[in-house]
Amino acid sequence: MSEGTVVQATRKWVEDVVVGYNLCPFAKRELVRDRVRFVVSEADNEDSLLQALQTELLRLDDEPEIETTLLIHPHVLQDFADYNEFLGAADGLLTYLDMEGIYQIASFHPEYQFAGTESNDAENYTNRSPYPMLHLLREASLESAIDNHPDVDGIPPRNIELMTQLGAQKMRDILAGCLKAQEKTVD
Repeated sequence: MSEGTVVQATRKWVEDVVVGYNLCPFAKRELVRDRVRFVVSEADNEDSLLQALQTELLRLDDEPEIETTLLIHPHVLQDFADYNEFLGAADGLLTYLDMEGIYQIASFHPEYQFAGTESNDAENYTNRSPYPMLHLLREASLESAIDNHPDVDGIPPRNIELMTQLGAQKMRDILAGCLKAQEKTVD
């Protein structure tokens, strides 16, 4: 799979799911402004992924025109339990780089599962993506968006309700559609 096809599937997911279902009311503005960086890591182990993460965090520091980065890593941490464990190392890197409070890392994975849910529960699709990825966010921008949103506390329950209404099968089909759209353009 090429970098372009991975980015295309991920962008379609952001457009159709994250923005299309308004799971993140802050995403559309940055996507329209072309301030979302989609980058595919060739990392095939955790150390290489940490190096890629460091590179992207430093890039955000150097390039303020990039609002947020999706670091997509299709070759490592396919197992959600391993991915979830890796998030501690990712947060540790923020601490090591003295970037806590400057950046935040949100997590998305094809097998994402919230604590206390079953793997097939529809609500897990709020954080399920075509590929494993780390979403790098600027804390100041996030705080500003939160301060200007009328009901930030209502976002998670609304998203859970929406996913439950749509159902796990529909969401599986939508994710599969993102990947199929990528395959069609490659053929």
